[in-house]
Amino acid sequence: MTEEKCPQLVDYFVVDGKTSMSSSSSSSSSSSSAGRAVEPITDLAVIARGLGEEVPEGFTCIERTLGGHSAELSAGLINNPHLYLCYRRGRDKPPILDLGVLYEGKETLKQGWYVIETTPYSRSASLSSGGGPTAHRVFLTYRRALDSQGLHTLGVTDIALLLPSKAEVAPHTFCRVDKNLNTGMWGPALYVCYKRAVAKANALVYEASLISRYPEDDLEAFPLPESVPVFCLPMGVTVESWPLNTKYQLPVFSTFVLTSASGDKVYGAAIQFYESFPRELLSERQSIRLGLLSVVDRRPITNRSLQVKKSICVLSHWPFFTVFQKFLTFIYRYSISGPHVLPLEKHISSFMHNVPFPSPQRPRILVQLSPYDNLLLCQPVSSPLPLSGASFLKLLQNLGPENACTLLLAVLTEHKLLLHSLRPDVLTSVSEALVSMSFPLRWLCPYIPLCPLQMADVLLAPMPFIVGVHSSYFDLYDPPADVVCVDLDTNTIFQSDDKKPLSWRSLPRKHSKTLFNTLTNLYKTLEKICTPGQEEATLEFLLTDYDQIYRRQKQLELEIQEAFLRFMSCLLRGYRAFLLPITQAPSDTATDCSSLFNLQGFLKSRDRTQQKFYTQLSRTQMFTQFIEECSFVSDRHACLEFFDECVQKVRVDVEKPDEVRLIDLDETHSGEHTVFIMPPEEPQEPDGSECPALYSYETFPSLRTELFDQPQDQLRVPTKGSAPSSPAPRRTKQEIKLAQKRAQKYSTVPDMWSKCLLGHCYGLWFIYLPTFVKAETAKVRALHTAYDVLKHMENRKVVLPDEVCYRILMQLCGQYGQPVLAVRVLLEMKKAGITPNTITYGYYNKAVLESKWPSTNQGGRLRWAKLRNVLLAVAQFRQPIRQRQKSGSVGSRGGQSLSFILWLYNILLTCLLGLIKTLLSLMQPAGPRDTIGRNKGVDENYNNVSSPSRGGLAGKLQQLLTPTRHRVSVRRAASVDDRRPGKASALWMSFGTCDRSDPPPLCVQVLMSSCSLCRSCNSLVYDEEIMAGWTSDDSNLNSSCPFCSASFVPFLNAEICDPGPVSRCKPRTFMTSSASVADSTPSFPQGSSVGGAPQVAVAYLSPLVLRKELESLLENEGEAVLAQPQFLDSHSIIFWNLVWYFQRLGLPSNLLQLVRASALVSQFTQSENSAVRVRLLWDTLTPDTDQWPPLYILWRIHSGVPMRNYSWRRHNHPFTLSFLEEVLRWVGMNEVHKAVTLFLDTLSKQPGSSLYREFLFLTLAAMGKDHVAAFDKKYKAAYTRLSGTLGRDELRKKRAQPPSPKAVDCRRSFHPPLEC
Repeated sequence: MTEEKCPQLVDYFVVDGKTSMSSSSSSSSSSSSAGRAVEPITDLAVIARGLGEEVPEGFTCIERTLGGHSAELSAGLINNPHLYLCYRRGRDKPPILDLGVLYEGKETLKQGWYVIETTPYSRSASLSSGGGPTAHRVFLTYRRALDSQGLHTLGVTDIALLLPSKAEVAPHTFCRVDKNLNTGMWGPALYVCYKRAVAKANALVYEASLISRYPEDDLEAFPLPESVPVFCLPMGVTVESWPLNTKYQLPVFSTFVLTSASGDKVYGAAIQFYESFPRELLSERQSIRLGLLSVVDRRPITNRSLQVKKSICVLSHWPFFTVFQKFLTFIYRYSISGPHVLPLEKHISSFMHNVPFPSPQRPRILVQLSPYDNLLLCQPVSSPLPLSGASFLKLLQNLGPENACTLLLAVLTEHKLLLHSLRPDVLTSVSEALVSMSFPLRWLCPYIPLCPLQMADVLLAPMPFIVGVHSSYFDLYDPPADVVCVDLDTNTIFQSDDKKPLSWRSLPRKHSKTLFNTLTNLYKTLEKICTPGQEEATLEFLLTDYDQIYRRQKQLELEIQEAFLRFMSCLLRGYRAFLLPITQAPSDTATDCSSLFNLQGFLKSRDRTQQKFYTQLSRTQMFTQFIEECSFVSDRHACLEFFDECVQKVRVDVEKPDEVRLIDLDETHSGEHTVFIMPPEEPQEPDGSECPALYSYETFPSLRTELFDQPQDQLRVPTKGSAPSSPAPRRTKQEIKLAQKRAQKYSTVPDMWSKCLLGHCYGLWFIYLPTFVKAETAKVRALHTAYDVLKHMENRKVVLPDEVCYRILMQLCGQYGQPVLAVRVLLEMKKAGITPNTITYGYYNKAVLESKWPSTNQGGRLRWAKLRNVLLAVAQFRQPIRQRQKSGSVGSRGGQSLSFILWLYNILLTCLLGLIKTLLSLMQPAGPRDTIGRNKGVDENYNNVSSPSRGGLAGKLQQLLTPTRHRVSVRRAASVDDRRPGKASALWMSFGTCDRSDPPPLCVQVLMSSCSLCRSCNSLVYDEEIMAGWTSDDSNLNSSCPFCSASFVPFLNAEICDPGPVSRCKPRTFMTSSASVADSTPSFPQGSSVGGAPQVAVAYLSPLVLRKELESLLENEGEAVLAQPQFLDSHSIIFWNLVWYFQRLGLPSNLLQLVRASALVSQFTQSENSAVRVRLLWDTLTPDTDQWPPLYILWRIHSGVPMRNYSWRRHNHPFTLSFLEEVLRWVGMNEVHKAVTLFLDTLSKQPGSSLYREFLFLTLAAMGKDHVAAFDKKYKAAYTRLSGTLGRDELRKKRAQPPSPKAVDCRRSFHPPLEC
């Protein structure tokens, strides 16, 4: 199997900006939009014109509202001073960031806010009645930016007043302060609103271009997209002219998402920064435009600097935005400081090549970028939900509960959504959350979380979209009328007046109300815990306080996501009942949504008040794609299977669905293990001194390939992926988790634990089934054998842990062209009461859709069916005729009935001959080549049996119809029940075709036993007791001793011996599957021998453990490993366990062929045709010969039965033949208590083995297996009777207690019992 590459943390490092190839943008100046102010507002004032106050110099008075009405602030006052609001623009002060209204006495002033208490003429600026008490005064407030903030500070750029009574609303991108300025007794309500934006300087705008990249060559799996530069700089590259005293501008972090043609997401993280730009590269016209030359005399203006915007970016398939921000910030700071010993390229290559992807073995990775800079990389939360860059915290924080629910409605009904913000990183996080909140529905329309300015034409597309833009887009353009605009900075949704506004109340009432209440409570909690300005730079913080500070935020993030998931689960509850499986030959419309889903039935199952919403939902592309993904094999099957589990949870608890936890995080791999990644080492001079610092940069440099280090892949490990050659689908994490929960539940119920183990054993066989079918020549017959196994499992009421058995068989039906059999498997699955999940249902539809169906002409098939029925009828009528002929005496009434039977018999023979003639005539036109083609056995579709030659068919029919004494009857194939290891010879013969003409071959016999010794009490523990002692933990190899309760690892022993020639048979083996076990599992070398026969001793694994190891083996090495000769030697523990379980259940496999080809058999025979026979024994293969032989051995010795030679030493034991006969007599007379008393009285010392086992094996050897169940009841009754006289403790000391009910039930489930 080809080794897959591990996931790389960072794929590309890119530098973008202005190059010589960059073209000028059409909107080259930020002031090109007329009437739009560019300078921020720095001062506010309230003036009283009624008292003679004038507008201060440099200020602008707001005299009219948005609708043209008077903007007087004190219209409702009795003594109206005619107050007006004034503002001043400029750059001499930090801009104003927010406006507010303070109701004095009812609330306190927030920290950092200022109150406008007086007018510029020292009069009161209260907006309430001047003579009123102070408790009713109303003031305007504002918040100013800090002095340390630079030129491009976000500030208030426009202020307006509005009267709601005059139908005035806040313009788009304006934020309204929801406090009435008019608190008087009359007059209309008046509100203030303002717009925040970045006040730009004079600028030239160019299209962004690629400056440099690493690596220079495209990766094979992911070529670098050409559009990366425009996403890093979505508003273009700006060349700006700044005053010399402008403060230093901090880098701006942004994120974006690219979607490949295959639907995979690529996440980008970039920081934008400014650096100096030479004046020589500008033309005279451009210099004048930027204010660098005087307009009149072209004299240079020296009090301004020239800056250009540039960006550095990393691309990754993983949304580690916080980590990437810290890394990019470090690289930027490194470029503006210096000089340095190491070039910038060394740190980039060190991060890209040496930082491993976090895994369960390395959940925390601390990267030391420099002696003063570090970052912590943590393993992503193990969740079945798709990984994305969504931040539900930012979604709720910026939108609030009501708008979040409203946007959910807009997404579900596929509206055109335009998100905008002044914070680029928030755009991506919220956009990702928007498309994630509708899980399992997937947004298929255009999706651009951060849209570059030059791609803004997508807003004119005649289809739904989700697009995010920088808010400065609205300084240049107006959005289309049919677009829903969402301002993340002001938490407002702007819709066109022509359409009915969206309201979250249009969602299904009950579920939407639950969602809204949940989000409201979480929003209140979010306001309390989210405090800005947390320091994260120190090493002590990263190692000690990181989890404590962010654990609650992570939990809150999951709770918000779970609220949306619960809503979607309730919304689509019961949808699987309306999926329509393909049960006939597919037509052209078989894959249409109308053919795959009963839409009308689904709508009728919903409340009448919800019909409009569900109708809109069903018409969306998301819903259609969802139905198709649920109906066919999809790469999202694990996510859809998880959603089905969520639907099941909310269905079980309908009354209180909000109390059900839907997202259970996988904490099994969480740990505190931290890997430290050190910064690149600085070189030293030959004499050991430090190298000089030679690398310093005036601007961010173009990357030089020769300075990068080559990748080493030191800490990376290949990721585990499904082997491409394996057709068997693997269990998902949800299926494994559900199987573990069921096993824990059943482990406490004795009669269910055995059925649980049995279900996992059958699961092992079906996992091996693809290998078995691939090795068989009659592949269709092998598939029908598997189908018979499924029906046998249903008859035995086997508890299956999952749907893998059905799923694998369905997929094999599709692989080998058996759609009819796939339909039968689905019906068998529904008959067993199992509803197929998304994965199984997808493989079923794939099988029936892609396979070739049999011909629709049923004439030939019907005639063959009629022939079969007539033959059965003839056979039934011949039975009474033979009985009457044998009796010889026929009365008058009997003669009449016999005549009637003979008359019907003749009619049936006439019908039979007519059918034969018709069928032979149908076969006659075929030529010799066609006849030869038909004689090849079973047709590939197995739907029409190939027709034999005419002479062969006539001969067989004549032989069947002619009564002859010496005719050899034809036997049907043995059922699964007949292939039991308990019937060793019959089982072995049933898989062989005898040929008496050849001499008998050599047969190698494999003896296997699971009887193990407990090292704590030196007691032998037998198979069913080992099964009862296993736990539900699929990583625990131990069982518990029934005598001392100690934990021990049981062993499976196999001995290869040569019993001599047997009748000629072509052996067919039993199917097994195998998986690698940890190297720490105890096992003995396979070359060890006892008495000259090779022996193998491996750990005896629980079916739960074995299945986990088998799946791990297939995942790592592929399905082909099960058919390789090295399988027996490389994975001996799994191999012999599989042989044992498949022989126990009588399931066919090809594993014994590997035994025949191994070195273990080569010492007995070199023949390739030698047969391998397996016998499963109850007792141990290596008994202690120093002790006296067991009673059943003594019985066989006295009876002269041939058996294995154990070289027993001579012992003076009192167990004579008469003693054994006496014990058997008491057992046969149902007086087992007397047999126990006789044994204890005869034996002076404490018995070395279990008294129950001595009597059980003696009964088995003398009376046969049919008496085992009856003996259990007799012995249990005898033990209860003796407990009253001898006491239970005394009986336990003498090891006379019977097995536990759990052990007895394990033996009963894995019937028939083993050989003795």
